[in-house]
Amino acid sequence: MDYRLPRGTRDILPQQAALFRRIQDTAVVLSDMYGYGEIHTPIFEYSELFQRGVGESTDIVEKEMYSFQDRGKRSLTLRPEGTAPIVRAFVEHKLYNEAMPARYYYWGPMFRYERPQAGRYRQFWQYGVEMLGTLSPWADVEVIKLGWDFFARLDIPTSLVVNNIGCADDRANYKQSLKQYFNSRPLCDDCNNRLGRNPLRVLDCKNPSCQQQMEDMPLIDQYICTECAQHFDAVLGGLEALDVPFERNPRLVRGLDYYNRTTFEYKTDKLGAQDALGGGGRYDGLVELLGGPSTPAVGFALGIDRLELLMSGKEDPAIRRGFWLVTMESVENQAALWAYKLRDRGVSIDFDLLGRSIKAQFRQADRSNCRWALVLGPDELAKGKGAIRDLVTGQQEEVALDGLVEHVLNLEGVKANGTDT
Repeated sequence: MDYRLPRGTRDILPQQAALFRRIQDTAVVLSDMYGYGEIHTPIFEYSELFQRGVGESTDIVEKEMYSFQDRGKRSLTLRPEGTAPIVRAFVEHKLYNEAMPARYYYWGPMFRYERPQAGRYRQFWQYGVEMLGTLSPWADVEVIKLGWDFFARLDIPTSLVVNNIGCADDRANYKQSLKQYFNSRPLCDDCNNRLGRNPLRVLDCKNPSCQQQMEDMPLIDQYICTECAQHFDAVLGGLEALDVPFERNPRLVRGLDYYNRTTFEYKTDKLGAQDALGGGGRYDGLVELLGGPSTPAVGFALGIDRLELLMSGKEDPAIRRGFWLVTMESVENQAALWAYKLRDRGVSIDFDLLGRSIKAQFRQADRSNCRWALVLGPDELAKGKGAIRDLVTGQQEEVALDGLVEHVLNLEGVKANGTDT
């Protein structure tokens, strides 16, 4: 049998994994700076969580979930998104009894049965944040700004699109208006099905003929209540005060039923039709829907695979770092001990395990993107010295072995406890 990856999945090889790590490190640093604590939930949950939380009329629940029965005949689903599991954990562990607002961030794989495209996989990765326990417009502003800062730190040009989809009463009136508008117009089969259950889903349709029917549709602005309008105005005012540029799009809706009031998306013009890098909004009713007390909330989820695609073609050449130990077979054992002494102090150092020549070892050091070569051959060891060659400049110096470790630590920028300075 010819073993291959399942369709819509991929292997993340070392070079890509290094880029993923850079993205993740940026997410961790920013989340910590903003006061968000890391949270992990299982990769699979009971299917009812997503049916109830995400919405039975959504494409995710209707078409895209990977669901299966366990041996107890219980229906389980690989998580298609991260918010519902975090809210489930928030309710189950009674985290609403702790200091509010609660702030969490997550990073991990999600699963949806979608048609694979550039930057879109059936197993895909997301970074997301959730803030629970406050109705303040500045909570919306904080979450949006955190995402904006994230893209800025990764040097990814991004545009921000925002909308106000109001409260449940606002949307009920708007949905009725949409039904009346679309009932007399030709729509695709999917949209005809959506129209009876949740007309807002029609606005998600990418079918060109359906898009054409939306040109003269009513907009939600005229159905927004005073309280929701004031909240959204405060959000926009906060973004303006922080110099976060945005575009208002009154047709923007999110593909999950739990959203209300503020919704937003981060977009790019570098990936063609797949222009969304992620988004989010308020979901003030979800905690209560899943069995907890009434708790307002806001968050976002960002697609890491698309970010990696955007960054992989433009990143700077990898920064050279670390050492390669160059030695000879006759003193291999003695030289290897020095490599382990340096590793114990936090230095990145590798050495040959294939019996290669001195010349080949230097080539391998270059391929491995090492910054320095540490030469410990018979002559060097006999003199009680090591030679350190800068593989960028070609300059070489001799260092006494009794001061070698400290000298290497200074070059590498490593503290005595093994952490980077």
